[in-house]
Amino acid sequence: MEPLPESSDRNWTEPGIYEVTSGVYRIPLPLPNDALRAVNVYAVTDGEKLVLVDSGWALTVARQQLADALTGIGAGLADVSEFLVTHVHRDHYSQAVVLRRDFGSKIALGQDEEPSLKASGNPDRLPMEAQVDLLVQAGAGEVVEALARQFGTNRRHTEADLWEAPDEWLTPGPRPILPGREFDVVATPGHTSGHVVFVDATAGLLFSGDHVLPHITPSIGFQPVPAELPLNDFLGSLRLVRAMPDRRMLPAHGPVSESVHTRVDELLEHHRQRLETVASQIAAGATCAYEAAHRMGWTRRNRKLSEMDSFNQMLAVLETAAHLDLLVTQGKLSAQAVDGVRRYTVA
Repeated sequence: MEPLPESSDRNWTEPGIYEVTSGVYRIPLPLPNDALRAVNVYAVTDGEKLVLVDSGWALTVARQQLADALTGIGAGLADVSEFLVTHVHRDHYSQAVVLRRDFGSKIALGQDEEPSLKASGNPDRLPMEAQVDLLVQAGAGEVVEALARQFGTNRRHTEADLWEAPDEWLTPGPRPILPGREFDVVATPGHTSGHVVFVDATAGLLFSGDHVLPHITPSIGFQPVPAELPLNDFLGSLRLVRAMPDRRMLPAHGPVSESVHTRVDELLEHHRQRLETVASQIAAGATCAYEAAHRMGWTRRNRKLSEMDSFNQMLAVLETAAHLDLLVTQGKLSAQAVDGVRRYTVA
């Protein structure tokens, strides 16, 4: 499989290996029953050492596609020296764990992912346990019931072994990658608490993980150990990236883009408008996140909450709650618990 030149005209999910720049290649890998359809893994090599940014979901088909793609640069799975993982979601982390067992490669992950990683590896933890508690506080009992119907309520044991600890906990700052080449590790909490991006200043690249995506707004704070104000964290991380020099954006989902600043500006404006929209729902009579989410449109198609599956309903309600809680900290709304539900009023 020969590397192809990167092209914004090509369907970014098409299997293969695509040269972004000298020594950097994008490899899209499949996802199971996921609206995102694929996740990008990036290979960074000097012809001798091979490092991957993210790893993909631990699926047989993803493993085979990764192996096939690496043949295009004269490498195989056994040649991967380490995985630099942007965050602990399974489409980024789990395949690295499986391949480490087989080939001895190393894994590096952001330090602040440790609590969620430990929770994910607890075989007695109920599915989406933390999110269910947050949904109850959001007044979304109907979504909790729908999740139970879709995913069941049995304790899970079969996936706990996919959440082994990394070999290295990453902290912000320069990190050697290849001889004579280093990345700057930048903490970007929000999507998850320990999300990091990798900056290759010499090549003018930013490996943005799920922090900045070209086509969608990433979910906020979907993790086993929730953050107190994930939207506040996310917006702060966006502003941090915006204050850095502009670079080409190598996202986890979607095509390579020429300007990370352009997309950050769009995301900041989206959330500014979303905060206004959420506040207006409370002013119009909604009292909790579930009620507010029902009154709003979702996705680029402006779908109603009731038109979405239970998993995406959960994400929508929790995103609404994150906006409402930020508005409280800004002094624009007040909140108090009433019979276990967080109720909001205009301040």
